[in-house]
Amino acid sequence: MQRWNEKRYYSLDYYLRQTYGEKLYKLSLNGDMTCPNRDGTLGERGCIFCSAGGSGDFASSAGLSIPEQLADAKARVGRKYKGHAYIAYFQAYTNTYAPISYLKNMFMQALADPEVKILSIATRPDCLGPEVLKLLARLVKIKPVWIELGLQTMHEDTAVLIKRGYDLTTFESALSFLHALDIPVIVHTILGLPGEDEQRMLATIDYLSRQNIQGIKFQLLHILRGTQLAAIYQEHPFRVPTLDEYTVLLCSCIAALSPDIVIHRLTGDGPKELLIAPEWTSDKRKVLNHITKHLISLDIWQGKRYTEY
Repeated sequence: MQRWNEKRYYSLDYYLRQTYGEKLYKLSLNGDMTCPNRDGTLGERGCIFCSAGGSGDFASSAGLSIPEQLADAKARVGRKYKGHAYIAYFQAYTNTYAPISYLKNMFMQALADPEVKILSIATRPDCLGPEVLKLLARLVKIKPVWIELGLQTMHEDTAVLIKRGYDLTTFESALSFLHALDIPVIVHTILGLPGEDEQRMLATIDYLSRQNIQGIKFQLLHILRGTQLAAIYQEHPFRVPTLDEYTVLLCSCIAALSPDIVIHRLTGDGPKELLIAPEWTSDKRKVLNHITKHLISLDIWQGKRYTEY
């Protein structure tokens, strides 16, 4: 399969090199926002797996201005990246959950940096009202904009369990609105959620393969200190997958995923000082090497169910 070179899947790195002619490095920024699942609108503690950092534990300090955050993030990645092309990634909490004037000022500051080639915004599908969509329509005329949505699962019972706070219809409506603006959507999924076996997880992948999405992030369920999930785990310990088990499951998901969807992430790495389980996820390089070897050994390709290679 020549178009993905040595990869057995449609990787983000391959997509960026083909589209922009070079590698782009992601700069994690903090817009100093909250979430309707934390400010009392829907809940006060977020989804049960979400840490106090709101998935932005590796982002720059919210006490810095956006230009200062960009400079700080560039300095931090400078040891391993010598290029000058970046993705400005607003990661922490819900990054369209603020007054439009605030959002406009923040996003325009990021786009003003000549080295920022793409603006990526992590948010919720229930936080994309008409005014936000109007703003996004303006931004995408300046530079490419990506929207990242944390679906996690297609199953409504699991969504209630993890306190996601919106239903599948809301997600599908958001996809429709964003598609009309020609804005790519990257969907976050979590493998290993309580009560979900392989069949249910693959059902989510099959569902997403039939939606109008352009990217996906796979994440293994992490149990982090200070989360509601950690309290559940400590009171009623449940089994977490081994590296081998996660690898086999992930490879099945890759094989089931439409070959047109870019895979932005194969796993995640929670902050080591917060990580309770699975402990093996702390060595991300080892995990990625293990997954790659397994894909090659079993001759697995993305979209194998859908396309004959």
